[in-house]
Amino acid sequence: MAKPIRPRRLPNEAYRDEEFLVEDDVLAVAKAAGSFGRHGDRDRAMIILAFHHGLRCTETVKLKWERINMEREDLWVFRVKGSLSGRHPFIPGDSAALLKLHPAESGWVFKSEPERDSGHVSESGFQKIVERAGERAKLKYPIHPHMLRHSCGFWLRKQGHEIMDIRDWLGHKSVKNTERYAKAGPDRFREIGIGRITGGRS
Repeated sequence: MAKPIRPRRLPNEAYRDEEFLVEDDVLAVAKAAGSFGRHGDRDRAMIILAFHHGLRCTETVKLKWERINMEREDLWVFRVKGSLSGRHPFIPGDSAALLKLHPAESGWVFKSEPERDSGHVSESGFQKIVERAGERAKLKYPIHPHMLRHSCGFWLRKQGHEIMDIRDWLGHKSVKNTERYAKAGPDRFREIGIGRITGGRS
């Protein structure tokens, strides 16, 4: 029997206009992830950590307890794809999310079966968690885990952090990969006064 032919995936822009979420949408997705299923605390924590620390999908699912210091409130972010690893301080919300998972001295943080000494959540599993949470949060378009990394970059830029600091936080070797987060948006335009101009003609 011939294998069914999967429909060809269209470019990202066919599904959504932007490849990132604003903070309110990320929080809505995290809340939605925590509100259903047997592993709500785990799923919510995955989304929070991925967003706060700009983690790729594989960096999220392969996070280990031995890289986290709950007393010092920091974690070693082990990057992939040639990016630069580094130590990050916790962002408010990280500690509370992790404490619900009962920190251990070693092993996977995000286990496929938290109540057992099992393997970590798979990348496809995290993909499904994010997709379902986006639907439950009633976002207008489908989302995927890598959007959380991009969301982190834009979120940090919105807070006024310099591009070079965002580069270091995300582990980019080249600032060229970070320059997308300098993109002007509604908040930036408001900051410089565009949008408050009156008396113009159309």
